[in-house]
Amino acid sequence: MLKGHPKGIMVMFFTEMWERFGFYILMAVLTLYMDSEFGWSDSVKGDHYGGFLGLVYFIPLLGGWLGDKILGQITTVKIGALLMSLGYIALALSSADQLVSFYIGLFLIAFGTGLFKVNMAVLIGNLYRNKVHLKDAGFNIFYMGVNVGATIAPLAATALGYLFDDYRMSFWAAAVGMFVCLITFQSGKYKLVSADVKQSDQKNEVLDEALITPQESVQRITTLIVLFLIVIFFWLAFYQNGFALTLFAERSTEIYNILRPETYQFFNPFFILVLTPLLLRYFSMLNTKGKEPSTPVKIFIGMLIMGASMVVMVFASLEGGNDDANNMSPAWLISTYFIVTLSEILISPMGQSYVSKVAPPKIQGLMMGGWFLATSAGSYLSGLLGKFYSDFQHHEYFMLLTGILIISAVLALLSMKRLKRFAH
Repeated sequence: MLKGHPKGIMVMFFTEMWERFGFYILMAVLTLYMDSEFGWSDSVKGDHYGGFLGLVYFIPLLGGWLGDKILGQITTVKIGALLMSLGYIALALSSADQLVSFYIGLFLIAFGTGLFKVNMAVLIGNLYRNKVHLKDAGFNIFYMGVNVGATIAPLAATALGYLFDDYRMSFWAAAVGMFVCLITFQSGKYKLVSADVKQSDQKNEVLDEALITPQESVQRITTLIVLFLIVIFFWLAFYQNGFALTLFAERSTEIYNILRPETYQFFNPFFILVLTPLLLRYFSMLNTKGKEPSTPVKIFIGMLIMGASMVVMVFASLEGGNDDANNMSPAWLISTYFIVTLSEILISPMGQSYVSKVAPPKIQGLMMGGWFLATSAGSYLSGLLGKFYSDFQHHEYFMLLTGILIISAVLALLSMKRLKRFAH
């Protein structure tokens, strides 16, 4: 699977793995911690959940600019990792009597993640500057690193919950994960120098920029904006994993000793680790036959599949989930996460790869920040909509999400000609 790929890809894999370990421990327990420690209503929790995620994915605009113009990608990644480490420590020290520490922790994590993620994505794209034919696969390998960490995280949170019955121990574990992330990145950064715009030879970028006219540059930016608007709706539905789906697990699903509400977030990244190599092999086979779908087509298919996952939750709610009686089989949520995973593989790494291909080289970091800005909008809206989870019948809530995703898929289809123009 790694044949022909740059050596720096595995440094990125393990760096991202440990960063995501910390982040997804937080995502597994954040809603539950706000519930148990502060006793907030769903509406208040939704405000905090959506606001935090919105900030996480809004800051990449600043992070992309810093990486492009001021600090370079490597330095910006290290600063982001350090801020996240401090943020998890602040959360671990928070309590009902130390609410300020909770807010400081969330802010540092959001700010640090925003600096970190966008520049990691730019580094990946730049590693494949001369191997464009492997770029989709490279982003998928990187994304597997994301999901190794995301798979381990809820299991660690579950184990710590059993041992200590205190969500703060999960925050301490996240802090340890971030320090390992920093050490991993620092020890392998020499393999990434060629991908850093401030440390590498700029000849390739100058040549690439010379091939793009000002008119084409505007067209590329406009095309990316269209993509960003479409994927907002994907992230709106996707980030129900930490809110509506977690509340469904807590209130509507049968309780087992081995399955706590936070444990269900294990399944999405686990399925990614299982399915990604299979999909890569399948697309590779199609590629050899000249039949591999373009990146925009993959994204369109992903939107349809995401809609199907919400349909499963409609039926789960109608079958008894509406009653909040802990009477539903875990199979409903697990099958939903399986379908969500298929969608995510086709949209998230493919979208980042598409941005890396289409963005004018001089503003690649800023445009990658635009991708995360779309994620910010979608994640904020996920919390905004989540405020009303208890006000709707659950099947109505998931039907609304299904309708939104169908509309977004139609928009993707209508924009397909424009999106395909620069997909190479």
